[in-house]
This record gives sequence, structure tokens and C-alpha cells, in this order.
Amino acid sequence: MNENVRIAIEAILSNKMRAGLTMLGIIIGIASVIALISLGRGVENFIFSEFELLGASRLSVSSSEPVSDTRTRIDPITMSDVANLANPQIAPSIEETGANYNVVVLVEHMGESMATTARGYTPNLADMLSWNVQTGRFFTAQEDADKEKVALLGLDVVDELFGSSDFNPIGTQIRVDDQSFEVIGVMESRGSAFGNDNSAIIVPISVAQTRLANARVGNEIAVSTLYADARSNDLIDRAESEIDQYLFDTHNLLNADERDYTINNPSTIQDAVRGITGLLTILLGLIASISLFVGGIGIMNIMLVTVTERTREIGLRKAVGATPERILSQFLIESIILSLFGGIIGIFIGWLVAFLGTAAIDGLLLTVDLDAIIVATTVSTGVGIFFGWWPARQAARMNPIDALRYE
Repeated sequence: MNENVRIAIEAILSNKMRAGLTMLGIIIGIASVIALISLGRGVENFIFSEFELLGASRLSVSSSEPVSDTRTRIDPITMSDVANLANPQIAPSIEETGANYNVVVLVEHMGESMATTARGYTPNLADMLSWNVQTGRFFTAQEDADKEKVALLGLDVVDELFGSSDFNPIGTQIRVDDQSFEVIGVMESRGSAFGNDNSAIIVPISVAQTRLANARVGNEIAVSTLYADARSNDLIDRAESEIDQYLFDTHNLLNADERDYTINNPSTIQDAVRGITGLLTILLGLIASISLFVGGIGIMNIMLVTVTERTREIGLRKAVGATPERILSQFLIESIILSLFGGIIGIFIGWLVAFLGTAAIDGLLLTVDLDAIIVATTVSTGVGIFFGWWPARQAARMNPIDALRYE
């Protein structure tokens, strides 16, 4: 075996240019597989990092149309629900609740105006949603209780009303639906995954519900969305069940089709996204594998040429006692070495592409995992065996007399 390895290496080194071109297909194939698998996993990690910002253990509840014809009314989600679900006696798996109430408003300042959404927040909701104040401060629980007309602006609102998003509007008076509000803060920029947050203004939820709209329904005050943080990711399904049971009872529902609310569980969305991104990664790997197949055909072609060129050598070795198995292993080892070295170079190039991609694309982390390296190495070796076996078999089956006569 050691002698066959030596002969294979000497044969490769005797024609470096051809060996390099033969390996090129494998190099490109392995590098493509590594890079595209890294891209697929990087995109998946990026999506889940966005989910973490949105709240991986956060449930949101909003009113919706019942499916059943037996129920025509919709009981709104209310501030009482927000308070009750924060009670560990009612929902022990929930750590914290918050809510918002959205109102479309006209915002004006010094002749500039824009139609936008005023988002009434409970005092804790900005922290729950991980939306931080860039300049100024957030309103307090006392200001919410007193229905103080204070507002925080998204950066697009600052740009529209004051001519530049760099302007500091703290202390400025603006008109919101013809009511005077004091600007106390500017919210940090949010990406497209968060909708039109940058174009919104934030006010105390009590102000949105009473001064900018009338959210009273009977003895209750409605909210647009209720948010509930589970105590851990493991408890999110249990927290969903507790919310469902509470609303089912308080809304006096008779069956599941009468539900007049929707509970959005991020774990359900995450499972769906994980399935999609996993399929995407597999498809990217399969597409890249086409170049591996082409590279394997190149190895087979070159090995067939090599066998033809060394026909007399094969005949001579058989004449002095080399068995068909030794001839087979000699050419098979040569094919495997070409594939294996091509695979190693391809892994390095794939890692380099992932490294450069991480540096070039902000927020996207591309890593080459150990399993991808193992798969790439196994595949490259397998390609050498698969596509090298036929030429090696042809060499092993040669008649030594015919081989020695070959010109």
C-alpha cells in the first residue's frame, strides 16, 4: 500500500499542471458547498437573532373575527386582561404583561405635518419590545396615570417635522390631532423587520385611549395588542394555554370556533422558519453539489487518459507479478489523493468566502461548522473513489501481453 501511495504521488507530481486542473472542479465544488451551507445557516441565525429582538418568549394577543356563526360579537382585549394575566395566581407561567393602543393621527410642527400612527404604550412596553430611547427619556408610570400629553418620536418623524433626523427636538411642542404635546424623547432606529416603527410616535397608553381616541367599551378600556412574556422559552406553550383558558372563560365562549382573539406564539413561527431555512440550506448544498459531480467527471476523464498513457507500465508491472488488486489500488489511490487534496483546498477557500462574507455584510455571521467540514471531506473522498474506480478497474483488467504491445 505504501508503495502504491508513493507511485501515485510521483505520478501526480510528474504532471502538476494537469493535476491542478483536475482538482479545480473538486476545489470549486467543495468551496461552493461550504460557502452556500454557511450562507444558509448564517441567514437562519440572522433570522433567529431578529426573533430574539422581537422576543423569543413573547406572546401577543389581539382581537379577531370568530370562525363560528354562533358568535357575531367580538369582546375586546382590555386593560383588565393585561392586569389579570400579570397575576401569577391566574397565569403562573407569565412573567410580565404590557399593551399598546394604536391611533392614526396628524402630527404638525411649524407648518410641517405628516399622518402617522400614535402608539400608546404601557410604561414597560418599550423595554419588553427592546426599543430603546436614543435621546431624552421614556415617560413614567405617573405620567401615564395622569394622562400627560408627552410624546417620543421615531427618527423618520424627526426628519419629516424638523428637516433632519439629527435634530434634537427635546422640549419642543408639537400638535397631535390639534392637541399640544411635549417631545420628551427620540427612539432609536429600528430595522425593516419591525415595520414602520421609525415613522411612529409613542405616547402613554392612557393618552391614546382617552385623549386621542375613545377606547372605552362599557366599563372596560380596550387595547390593540396585549403582550405577555413567558418566564422562559420552555414555558411559552404553557403560557399560551393559560392565556387561552383565561380568555375562553372571561369571554364566555362555548367552543373553540367562537374564539374572538388570536394568540401569536413565536415558537410556531420559529418552527416554520426553521423548516424553510433548513430546506433552503439543503437546496443550496444540492445546487453546489452539481459542480462536485462535474469535478468528479473531470477526474474520471483524466484518470482514463492516465491509464491509456501508462498502458505499457501496467503491462510491465503485471509481467513481473503485480496482481490486479495492486494495479486497481494504485490508480484508485491516485484518484483519491487528487480528490482529497482538492477537497482540503476547497474547504479553506469556502472558509475564506465565509470570513469575507461576514466582514462585508453587517449583521450576518457566516461560520464553517465542523459537520460541514466532515461532510465536505467525506464527499471529496467519495468522489475520488466513485469516479476513480472505473478507470482503475480498466487498468486492473488489462491483459499484460496486449499492454506490453501497446504503442
